[in-house]
Amino acid sequence: MTSTILETLNREIAGLAYGQHPPELYEPIRYIMSLGGKRLRPALTLLSSALFTDQWAQFAKPAIAVEVFHNFTLMHDDIMDAAPLRRGQPTVHQKWNPNVAILSGDVMLVCAYELLLEAEHRKLPTILKKFNRCAAEVCEGQQLDMNFERLPTVPEADYLNMIRLKTAVLLGFSLELGGILADAPTAQTDLLYETGVAIGTGFQLKDDLLDVFGEQAKFGKQVGGDIIANKKTFLLIKALELAQGDTATTLNRWLQAVDFDATEKVRAVTDVYNRLNIKALAENKMNEHFAYGLRCLDALDVPETRKQPLRDFIEQLIHRES
Repeated sequence: MTSTILETLNREIAGLAYGQHPPELYEPIRYIMSLGGKRLRPALTLLSSALFTDQWAQFAKPAIAVEVFHNFTLMHDDIMDAAPLRRGQPTVHQKWNPNVAILSGDVMLVCAYELLLEAEHRKLPTILKKFNRCAAEVCEGQQLDMNFERLPTVPEADYLNMIRLKTAVLLGFSLELGGILADAPTAQTDLLYETGVAIGTGFQLKDDLLDVFGEQAKFGKQVGGDIIANKKTFLLIKALELAQGDTATTLNRWLQAVDFDATEKVRAVTDVYNRLNIKALAENKMNEHFAYGLRCLDALDVPETRKQPLRDFIEQLIHRES
């Protein structure tokens, strides 16, 4: 089922018409949407709707709204991060310029609303209210992430709340949306939201781990990038919390270094993480969230045969190496 859902989504996305004139406004949208990606958020929406109906294909356009919104956030995040590449290709602000990327991103948000309007009208007040809350929370998470860059340390609870907002709530909404579209009872859509938030939090913790301990060829981007940038991931937060004596001195020296060899810094900080058993701590925290998400999935009042495609997809996210 998952392959059929992804084929449906890719076909629908390829056929979307965003607008034509002026071309400088719409071409960047077609460009970023053509770069691919996992399409996991709209796939979660359709897999969620398939829990309750066999007619999940009719919800493709509202599901794609989540993907358009996600790519809108990426377009703007890339400007804020001065990122040169997205999925191995030049970012929109690099290929065009930041002003174009800002404006095209704004239109993408409008396009997301237009796609949501493809849902049944009676469901729109609920969908739009929940989407608006989710969209605001994603922006709150991004602002918190930027705030953390200026702080010497960040409490673990604050970091987990930040990634819940920046990453996880959109996965929660994606699953919840599928249930709403398929007329699932509120108790079930609430469980779907909880499933998505928990899996999304674990997903980001997995990303933190892969950035340090992943294989370059499989991860698809520079391993150790977070270390080079002093990004306050769960791993660095725990290391700062636990490091003492010479280990603390070594860690802080590398964090304060301005002129350094990137490979040497990654090696040295990874060595600190190994001494402090940070990998195991991060894996334990990640697995706590994954386990809770799977318990929420188990609690859904749906036959196991219907749950299996969604369960399989979530398991793929849990065990991913890129």
